Amino acid sequence: MNAGMGVIHSERPPHDIQERGGRQEIIQLWINTPGKHKMDQPMYYPLSSEDTPTLTTEDKRVTVKVQSGELLGLKGPIPAMSPVNAATLEFRKGAKISIPLPLNHNAFIYLLDGKLTVDTFGLVEGLHAVVFKNDGEGITLEALEDTRVLLMSGQPLNEKVVAHGPFVMNSETQILEAMRDYQMGKMGVLIEE
Repeated sequence: MNAGMGVIHSERPPHDIQERGGRQEIIQLWINTPGKHKMDQPMYYPLSSEDTPTLTTEDKRVTVKVQSGELLGLKGPIPAMSPVNAATLEFRKGAKISIPLPLNHNAFIYLLDGKLTVDTFGLVEGLHAVVFKNDGEGITLEALEDTRVLLMSGQPLNEKVVAHGPFVMNSETQILEAMRDYQMGKMGVLIEE
């Protein structure tokens, strides 16, 4: 979702979650929008697992799904307002992969579960993140057990950031305007069943 000029939304589980198995896994990341796009119309980009570009390594031990940007020759269908890569990786125990990343990107991984080693860093366990220095051409990961990873990279905007609650803008004045727009209902109304 691109919140643009603001949108009211909910990540609550569906009312029938128990009938669906009772589990929901959500990762919510907020990626700052360049100042020139902060007043764009909000947009929602649904993407199912089946429609996500997927690569499986030759040895069938790593599966890479690219949601946005471009990694390993796959182009994700979700557009971004600035250069961003978003992917999920699933490793079988013992799998190893090297992923090139743009030299001008900041990058991190977050382990949803499992355990792996990061070349030049060391051991990382589930529910932990690694933020990489911007000093290499990519990362190499080796799974010590079955592991799921979120990989993100992006080109820094190098713009001033002012945040208050859910509002992220480039100046205090813009924050006050966003709060006023919210209070006036300009960001919509949430109707939940």
